[in-house]
Amino acid sequence: MVRRLCIFFLLQLLYATTCALEKGDQVDLDYFSRRCPPERCTGGSTEIRYPFRLESSHPYCGSTGLVLSCSGDRAILTLPSLPPTLTLSVVSINYSIGVLTAKLDGPSCPLQYINLLNFSASSYSLMHTTDFITVNCSSRINYSSDGSSSMNIAGPISCLGGGADSIYAVDSFSYMDEMPPYCIMISESVSLPQKLEDSMQVVSLASSINAFTQKMEIELDWTMRDETMRQCAVCEFSGGRCGFSQARSQAVCFKTEHHGSKAKLIIGSSVGGASVITLVSILIFYINKKKSDYEEEMRRLKIENFLATYQNTKPTRYTYSEIKKITMRFKQKLGQGGFGAVYKGWIPNGIPVAVKMIEIANKDGDEFINEVATIGRIHHVNVVRLLGFCSDGTRRALIYEFMPNESLEKFIFSRGTNNSFNKQLVWENLEEIAIGIAQGIEYLHQGCDLRILHFDIKPHNILLDHNFTPKISDFGLSKLCSRDQSMITMTAARGTMGYVAPEIYSRNFGSVSYKSDVYSFGMLLLEMVSGSKNVDPSIEDQSAVYFPEWVYDQLVRGQDLGLVVKRLGDDEEIAEKLIVVALWCIQWNPKDRPTMTKVVQMLLGELQDLEMPPRPFATSSISEDAIPMSSV
Repeated sequence: MVRRLCIFFLLQLLYATTCALEKGDQVDLDYFSRRCPPERCTGGSTEIRYPFRLESSHPYCGSTGLVLSCSGDRAILTLPSLPPTLTLSVVSINYSIGVLTAKLDGPSCPLQYINLLNFSASSYSLMHTTDFITVNCSSRINYSSDGSSSMNIAGPISCLGGGADSIYAVDSFSYMDEMPPYCIMISESVSLPQKLEDSMQVVSLASSINAFTQKMEIELDWTMRDETMRQCAVCEFSGGRCGFSQARSQAVCFKTEHHGSKAKLIIGSSVGGASVITLVSILIFYINKKKSDYEEEMRRLKIENFLATYQNTKPTRYTYSEIKKITMRFKQKLGQGGFGAVYKGWIPNGIPVAVKMIEIANKDGDEFINEVATIGRIHHVNVVRLLGFCSDGTRRALIYEFMPNESLEKFIFSRGTNNSFNKQLVWENLEEIAIGIAQGIEYLHQGCDLRILHFDIKPHNILLDHNFTPKISDFGLSKLCSRDQSMITMTAARGTMGYVAPEIYSRNFGSVSYKSDVYSFGMLLLEMVSGSKNVDPSIEDQSAVYFPEWVYDQLVRGQDLGLVVKRLGDDEEIAEKLIVVALWCIQWNPKDRPTMTKVVQMLLGELQDLEMPPRPFATSSISEDAIPMSSV
């Protein structure tokens, strides 16, 4: 009962307050509409109203910094950086979306002056730009013979040079080593204004420059307080007019009625239950936003605290702006991984790199920290190098050395196709790749001060350089532990189905340790031999297609592996050796699996020196005693 009375009195108070505010605001807005009516320059067509005003109007009529002047029938935007011979005349103002279109009047060669369009000290900013540098070439560029891309070069631009000089504009995201040797850079990056419709299309730099020099128009947005800007845009879009309330000292929205001259307040005029619903909705939105902001801030601080104490300074930290330049604005996408898209790029010294953009939506920052903390300290021929990283607000990226042959997955899962990949690898290649991967994992387990457990060894995470040297990548799920620690604690399963060791799912199979990586390597090794997934999720009867069990039975019974072996040549001994090593690695009991040091020794040794492992599966129709390979 008391709660209902409280709600009733709250509604009454809210209603009375709303009515009082509405009457007060009505008087205030009537005053504003009389004092600050929409204006035009004499004979001009552009309507000037709040948040803009003319110099002759009362300061109360517009926002500070958004003052225009008249020159005949044109409204002029004053910019201190422009010389007196150049002016910016207003073409149109779209109050609904907050865009002012202006024209640069005066120059015969506008490219000479665009670096003077500096809005950093004003209330305006360019909405869309493309960046270029200028180069001086001793002769004209022949695109076909010089190998230069006409998409990224414009010119020669006659008004920028003279005599024998040939001046070209070059996309800032191109590199000078792509230019002919007879060209030198003569200016730093310049921002070329673009209109919205041009920026939405993939066009050549020459087309962008031509579009600007023909119309010489630029699009600007204007700056007020963000919330005021948003409210004014919504107001104008809904057919209202944005104005200023002196009593509230803030922008408000009002609408002129069709039949009468009075202004009607449309912000804060709802009553009763609608007001309560609105207030509650705002409160819920505010709480959720605060929670989201808090969580993102905690993620950011977590990463920044880690980077502040991170002693390994070899990987370079880049800003997001630098990442855009490195990737030429994310021009060449290499692929899509579990944590984000990967793009090709070039760091300033010309080295090609792969840039992995980390998608933040459902991440707490641990994957990013893991990657930098682990791979950043590793230098091994079989582990991919981390060259740099970016943590700029909510944007995060990792920069690796570029692997031209991409992942091992692309090469081994090509059996039965006409794909050229399967013609590039024979059994000797696969053996070398297997040894390289094993040596990389051994280094992670034994070669560092702390043991690094990868937890996601699979073909997709094994990259190949131009010599097909394997490189272990993607340390987002990795964990660090001391080298004498025999087991580790995990709060949740991690890894990829088909490669995850059984003890990660259930402690009934044993404790989680570095032997979990050994199991994943064994499953990878079997897929390298078979050229297909160990488990095909598209086939209903998995018992009929489980390759590890089938190949174990074939070896124990001394039956032919021809269908498996002959796809890559006739070297059956290498294939059998890889299979036996793999079967040792995938023993269900972690204690029965070899260490990676032992695995490397087995791979470097001979087949006849290996023993056939016990049956590594839950059921067995064959004796589980170890069987010497010489008896198979």
